[in-house]
Amino acid sequence: MLAAEKPKIILDIATGTADLAIEAAKVIRPQHITGLDISANMLKIGNEKIVKLGLDTVIRLELGDSENLHYDNDSYDAVMAAFGVRNFENLEKGLSEMYRVLKPGGTLCVLEFSKPRYFPLKQLFNIYFKNILPVIGKIRSKDDKAYKYLYESVQVFPDYHLFTDILVRLGFSKATFKVLSAGICCIYFAKK
Repeated sequence: MLAAEKPKIILDIATGTADLAIEAAKVIRPQHITGLDISANMLKIGNEKIVKLGLDTVIRLELGDSENLHYDNDSYDAVMAAFGVRNFENLEKGLSEMYRVLKPGGTLCVLEFSKPRYFPLKQLFNIYFKNILPVIGKIRSKDDKAYKYLYESVQVFPDYHLFTDILVRLGFSKATFKVLSAGICCIYFAKK
């Protein structure tokens, strides 16, 4: 979806191990992508993947806080994030920072979990995320807290129109969303 905008300079917020940045480099073919994350360990894994794929001339990963970006105003044609915005300590501050670094006319693209609205997926989703996933997580990773947090963070995240209303209130225009996987996640688009 972002490829249609033809951004040349992209910021990938909460890049983690750089999966979205790598996909964007392959599909969009921008001049440059900056991936930012607060976890040095995840960035190390991401850098290894980037070098292995020969994308180190296009993608640069940096350690930093998404709510206190150290980039100049109006620096990026697009700002994107996948499954990281819901983890902002202060959602509006993080989104305001994303707005600040976007160039006028630039595009925001956010992929985030949402809560399915309709029977029976709504009920199945809640049972799986609340009861089954934490058990699997505890067995596989020995850390059930992370998987409990996933469910809790999705429950409190302002999804669908609630999220686009926040974007508009912060100055974004043309805020829309596209429902994916029957409501398990959404892609949000907005312009500066």
